[in-house]
This record gives sequence, C-alpha cells and structure tokens, in this order.
Amino acid sequence: MDDNYFMEMCLEEAAKAFEEEEVPVGAILVSPENDVISKTHNLTIKRNSPAAHAEMLAIEAASCATGNYRLVNCTLFVSKEPCIMCAGGIMEARIKRVVFGCFDSKRGAFGSLIDVSKLSLNHKVEVKGGVLKEKSEALLKRFFQLRRGTEAVVTGPTRNRLYA
Repeated sequence: MDDNYFMEMCLEEAAKAFEEEEVPVGAILVSPENDVISKTHNLTIKRNSPAAHAEMLAIEAASCATGNYRLVNCTLFVSKEPCIMCAGGIMEARIKRVVFGCFDSKRGAFGSLIDVSKLSLNHKVEVKGGVLKEKSEALLKRFFQLRRGTEAVVTGPTRNRLYA
C-alpha cells in the first residue's frame, strides 16, 4: 500500500461529497501500521458548519476511534491541500505526515498560500503534495463548473455561498 492507494480512497470519499452536493474533498487517516482509522468527506452544508471540512472530521473520528486526541505517527491523506483551519487541527493532533492531491492556490496552508510546516512551531509535519492531483483537480473543476452561474439563484445576492 502506497500513497496512491490511499489517495484513491480519498478520491472515493470526495466523489461521495460530490454526490451529496458538498465540495468534493475526501480525507483518510492512517495508522503507522497502514490501517485506516477514519475516512470521511466534506459535510459543511449537511452539518451547517464551516468547521466540517473532511480533514477536521477525519481527525475527530480518528481521535474517537483511538481514544487519544494525539494522532502521533499517523498520516493524513486528503484530496486537496488543507486550509489554515485544517492545518491548525493537524498540528494540534500531532499528525506526522500529510499527503494531499491538488494544490489550493487561494487557501492552501502547506505551500500554496502559506506553509505552516515552515513556521517555528513546536510540531513539524512532513508534507507531500501533488499525489494524483489531476484526478482531484478534475473532480473539483467539474463540481464548480456545474454550479457556475447558479449562485444568485441558489443564494440570492451573496455570491460567496453555494446554498442558503
């Protein structure tokens, strides 16, 4: 089992998010023994919570499953580069390694917009980006293309939300 194997699982989760009309991002948390501890996808709309990103949900589920909020030596796989909120959760959970699919030039916190792994914090994260990025990018592009031009109909004059 390699990074591509787990990233394919992330993309399956992202596809579930797509089907549920959530932004298609999937996340998987893997133990040092390569066992999947948790897997999930974005649920911000369903839960009506801006914090319900796939990464945060995977961390929470893994913490519950292991009985420990510290996920030392675990690897988080996510189909898109985590945002700064998720980067904070990753640091707090003491996740050893983050592997992501496509880069996020607008909000990415592991190299695109900023790089929290280079800040002088008391925890360092190994980061690998670009794993199966074409597949992740294609899914995200298709999702937003289908919604382009529908924002005003769905949300009224506020164009920064997908749903009311």
